[in-house]
Amino acid sequence: MDKESNFLGKGWAFPPEVIKYKGTSRFATNMVSDVTDINQSLEILFGTAVGERVMQTEYGCNVDDMIFEPINVTLVTRITERIRRAIIYYEPRIKLDKLDVFKNVEFGVINLVVEYTIRSTNTRNNIVYPYYLTEGTNI
Repeated sequence: MDKESNFLGKGWAFPPEVIKYKGTSRFATNMVSDVTDINQSLEILFGTAVGERVMQTEYGCNVDDMIFEPINVTLVTRITERIRRAIIYYEPRIKLDKLDVFKNVEFGVINLVVEYTIRSTNTRNNIVYPYYLTEGTNI
């Protein structure tokens, strides 16, 4: 399992978290690996706007710029293609099997259901990511 962990990668937990070692004055960044690392990488990819990263200006999905558009078939298709393209370019550890977009107009949310296979282990996984297209105004 250790070889698999090293191959799939290990990275900072998202959101970043600093932990303290018990009984010492040492601190470290919480790390994740395997499927957790891939899922968190996908969440970061989906939540990053193109141009937001200085060294990788093309990284991201730019779905937030569609926030005021009506939720219809055209919008769902555009979101699907942006997500699909971003996964293909920026997450080489996985093969995208299926991408579904489910809309809930009443609550202003679009749920992305991403089904994928980890290339190195041939393991299938999925992640559900909600895009909230309206503000939280029910306060």
